[in-house]
Amino acid sequence: MTDQSSNQMWGGRFAAGPDAIMEAINASIGFDQRMAAQDIAGSRAHAAMLAATGVITDNDAQAIREGLLTVLSEIQSGSFQFSTALEDIHMNVEARLKEVIGEPAGRLHTGRSRNDQVATDFKLWVRDQFDAAETGLLALIRALLTQAEAGADWVMPGFTHLQTAQPVTWGHHMMAYVEMFGRDLSRVRDARARMNESPLGAAALAGTSFPIDRDMTAQALGFDRPAANSLDAVSDRDFALEFLSIASICALHLSRFAEELVIWSSAQFRFVTLSDRFSTGSSIMPQKKNPDAAELIRAKVGRIYGANTALMMVMKGLPLAYSKDMQEDKEQVFDAADNWMLALAAMEGMVKDMTANRDSLAAAAGSGFSTATDLADWLVRVLGLPFRDAHHVTGSLVAMAESKGCDLPDLTLEDMQSVHADITEDVYSVLTVENSVNSRQSYGGTAPDQVRAQIKRWKALA
Repeated sequence: MTDQSSNQMWGGRFAAGPDAIMEAINASIGFDQRMAAQDIAGSRAHAAMLAATGVITDNDAQAIREGLLTVLSEIQSGSFQFSTALEDIHMNVEARLKEVIGEPAGRLHTGRSRNDQVATDFKLWVRDQFDAAETGLLALIRALLTQAEAGADWVMPGFTHLQTAQPVTWGHHMMAYVEMFGRDLSRVRDARARMNESPLGAAALAGTSFPIDRDMTAQALGFDRPAANSLDAVSDRDFALEFLSIASICALHLSRFAEELVIWSSAQFRFVTLSDRFSTGSSIMPQKKNPDAAELIRAKVGRIYGANTALMMVMKGLPLAYSKDMQEDKEQVFDAADNWMLALAAMEGMVKDMTANRDSLAAAAGSGFSTATDLADWLVRVLGLPFRDAHHVTGSLVAMAESKGCDLPDLTLEDMQSVHADITEDVYSVLTVENSVNSRQSYGGTAPDQVRAQIKRWKALA
């Protein structure tokens, strides 16, 4: 297909084509060619419906449908020549279809507009990306479940403010991310169901006078139903905004986990060892093993957030129905989708390959007076102290341990009784990290039995 100096698809309204600047700002073929498969699927469904309703002949519909497959094969093989003069994927496909099958190609656009056509194409593309995100999230969740199951009873420090708080288990920490990514999965499924209404047949903005069957095209394209209002159908980009919003929240979760992997893999922590597949070396320092994949995942959130904000700004002041501003929707979504899928795949790979260093985790779990809360709870439970009094006694014992350069279990009974005379030898039973985590039997707690119960629940779901 050869480039054209003027756009004949416009018909007789304009005597000459746009100049170079107008062509450049108006054309979207440089990016919307990514929707070629969706565009051709929509056109094939539309042609079949036009024949079924008697708007065009069966012979014309068959020629159109077969010709569209020829065009699709050319695009997929890389032999198709895209033209900026033809502006977008829709007109590029239709122009090439005319070259392939001749006059019947001109009947394809009956009963529709580029407005409902692009909305349909874009919805189909975003729906495919939601499906890809679901696949990626499920793979990541399963990788986390494997890690959690292997270390359901491995003790490690739990943090607040990045300060040692209470002992938890490796499995419990992994399951926290399962819950996060599980919510992302729920949002993906929810948004996909909500968006699954077909704009095709809404035409420019008011519907069409042709006796079309919108239920037929909706069903053929896998939609649940046709969109109920033609004005809304062509101007709605909520599905793209929801996609970017969900991608942004998920990217936030990926970034939080990536930050922990950066910290945990450092020489100061040594909680995990990342595989060479997801690390790089230094050009000058041979001892270095850099967590570059994690750092890049952490950075992807900026691009995805930016896309979300950009599309909100594009849409925020548009009156009904379609405006050309909406051409600026796709590049944002395309870029965010690429980076989201890449980040999901990279995180899954890192989680599958990483090794948790059990000894380092256990050594850190007992540091920083991590069982202080267990001591306070013991004072309440065994001695009957009000919690605020128990908190004060525990604080005094922590200060004593700090002054002696030891941890709480290293204090003698006499040391403890100098702060509160009723403390007995039984107190030491709660000062080990293993007993601490085993005692957290409340639903959702860090006790290994609770962790394993949550793993079992998620395995049934994922």
